[in-house]
Amino acid sequence: MTKTALIESVAAELGVSKKLAAELVNNMIANIVKGVKKNGEVRIQGFGTFKTSKRKARTGVNPQNPSQKIKIPAMNVVTFKAGSEFKAAVK
Repeated sequence: MTKTALIESVAAELGVSKKLAAELVNNMIANIVKGVKKNGEVRIQGFGTFKTSKRKARTGVNPQNPSQKIKIPAMNVVTFKAGSEFKAAVK
């Protein structure tokens, strides 16, 4: 499902305009991003948890020249762990 399809689905289910549904979806995404950035974690009961994890620096291989080694710097990445209700719905 794309973001556009999600907005159309929200608009249809709530009986609101696509413009309002887009504002709702965009606001929710922005708040998740803001929460993860500020607190390192956003937990939505029954859905899942978005959180930051530290990835260590490591040595990788240049895909265009496999004999060449490259250094990949340490960085923060976002991970998502599905909640139990989400997992059960997908099964």
